[in-house]
Amino acid sequence: MNAPAKPDGLLSKTEFNQFRDLRRRYCAHELDQRESLQTETTYGPVYVLLSRSLPPGTSPEAYRRPF
Repeated sequence: MNAPAKPDGLLSKTEFNQFRDLRRRYCAHELDQRESLQTETTYGPVYVLLSRSLPPGTSPEAYRRPF
């Protein structure tokens, strides 16, 4: 059995894989056109935009594909 995750700090490999898989599933089944999210961190707010289209003037190469 895995130890419980710490509430802060880096994600474990298992947590990162779960995040990736859930994000992919959300985008495949829940995302319509776009979703704008904001979350607070110890370094200040983070803004996340999930979209089915590239922002105008942006190349697909500007995005990393680590998954």
